[in-house]
Amino acid sequence: MTDQLTSRQWIGGEWTEADSTRRKTIDPATGNEIGTYFDGGAEVCRSAITAALNAFESTTWRDDAMLRATALNHLADAYDMNLPKVASVLSRENGKLAGEAGFEAHFIPRALRFAAALALTTFGKVGDTMPGRQSLSFRQPIGVAGIIAPWNSPAYLSIRAIAPALAAGCAVVLKLPAQAAQSGQVLADVFSSVKEIPAGIVNVFVESGSDGAKLLVDSPDVPVVSYTGSTAVGRLIAEGAAKNLKRVGLELGGKTPHLIFDDADLAVAVPTIIASSTVFGGQFCMTGSRIIAQSGIAAELREALKEGLSNVRPGPASDPESQMGPLIDKDAVARVDKAVQEAIDAGAEVVVRGGPVTEGPLKAGAFYLPTLLEVTDSSLDIVQTETFGPVQTFRTFETEAEGIRLANETEYGLSACVWTSDVNRPLRVSRRLNSGLISINSWANLAVEFEEGGYKASGLGRLGGHQSIEEFLEHKQIAHQYIEQPHH
Repeated sequence: MTDQLTSRQWIGGEWTEADSTRRKTIDPATGNEIGTYFDGGAEVCRSAITAALNAFESTTWRDDAMLRATALNHLADAYDMNLPKVASVLSRENGKLAGEAGFEAHFIPRALRFAAALALTTFGKVGDTMPGRQSLSFRQPIGVAGIIAPWNSPAYLSIRAIAPALAAGCAVVLKLPAQAAQSGQVLADVFSSVKEIPAGIVNVFVESGSDGAKLLVDSPDVPVVSYTGSTAVGRLIAEGAAKNLKRVGLELGGKTPHLIFDDADLAVAVPTIIASSTVFGGQFCMTGSRIIAQSGIAAELREALKEGLSNVRPGPASDPESQMGPLIDKDAVARVDKAVQEAIDAGAEVVVRGGPVTEGPLKAGAFYLPTLLEVTDSSLDIVQTETFGPVQTFRTFETEAEGIRLANETEYGLSACVWTSDVNRPLRVSRRLNSGLISINSWANLAVEFEEGGYKASGLGRLGGHQSIEEFLEHKQIAHQYIEQPHH
C-alpha cells in the first residue's frame, strides 16, 4: 500500500492545523483517497499575513542581499535533492504522467538560481541634479507579497513567483488550492530545511474556497499580489486590488494558436501539436487549442492529427505506457464535455470526438479522450473560451495576413506557435502576433531567464527574466543637498 499523504499549513515557521478542517486528497486517475489536508480560509490567511509582516519588519532579510542570494541557492540545492519527491506527489495528486511531472519539477532549481543572481543586482543610481545637490534612487522590497498559485502546475508556478519575490527582499504568503495541497506540503518542507530563511518570510496555506485569497487581495498589509489562473478571476482580483491601489501581477488564460504554413515540416509539427493538447491533459494555460492551417497543407495535416489523436492512450502515471493523464476531477470532465457538445450543436464539425472514459479499468478516474473540431466561425465559444482540456479546433486560411488575423482573433494573447520552413517568415509573423511568447517550429518553449506573460486578457506584468524582480520592488528617491547654499 502506498503511503498516505498529509498536508498542513506552514505559518510563521511552524506547522499548524488551527482554524482548518481536515479533508481528503483524491487521486484523479483512480478516484481513490491518497491522503488528507487541512483546509484553511480567512483566519489562516490572516495569521500568515501577520507572520510575514513581522518577519519583514524585524529580520535582516529585506536588507541583506547576500543572505537572500545564499538562501535561494541553498533552496535550489534542496530542491535538486527532492525532485523525485516533488514529481511523485505531482503524479499522485495532480494526475501528471511521470515525464510531465519531472518536466515541471526540473524548472524549479533553475528558477531559484536565476533569482539568486537577481538578488545581487538590485542596484540604484545616483546623479548630480545641480551643483551641490545629488539625488539617489534606491530599489527596495515592497513588503509582503501575496501569491495565489493554481492547481495545474502548482510546484513550478508557485516557485516562479516566490523566487523573485524573495530575491527582492519581500516576505511571502502563498495560497494554494485544495487540489494542490500535497504539493504545498512538499514545497513548505523544502523551505523549512533552508536555515538562512527566517521564520515567517515564507508562509503556505491551502484552502478549498477563496476567503483567504480575497483577504490577500483586500489587506492593506499586502501591497502586491501575484496571481496565476483564469481571466475571470484575474479581473476580480484587479478590481479588488484597485481599492488600495495595490500592485497586481496577473498571468491569465490563453488560447494558443498553432499557425501552420504550407511549407511546414509535418513530421516535426504533428507530434508536437498532438502533445500540445494532451500534456497535462490539456490543463495548461498554453495548451495548443487552435490549429490554423494554410489550405495547401490542411488536408494532410487534418488526417495526420485525426489518426494521432484517435490513438492517444490515456492512463495513470503508474502505467509507463500511458500517453495522457486524467483531468483534475470528474467535474472537469463534465465541464469539458459540455463545452464540446455545445460547439457541435452550434455547427462545429467533428474530426475526432473523444469524451469521457466511462468503461473499463479507467472509468473510476477523470479521463477525457482528445477531441478535434473543425470550425469556420471564430465567434464560437469553443474558439473564444479557454476549455482547459484536450480539445482543439481546426481552421484553414489562405494568405499570411489572414492567418495572422485568425491567430489574433481572441481576447487572449499568452502564447502562439509558428510552423514554417521559410527563414524570414517566423520573425515577420511573430512581430504581428499579439502574444507574449512565440514558439517557432515548437510549442511552449519557456525559459525562466526571459520574461513571460500575456497580451490583452492574458494578463498584466511579467514573471521570468530581469523584469520579474521589478514586480516586487519600489523605487525611492533621496535628494541630498551636500553643499550649503549661500544666503542672499
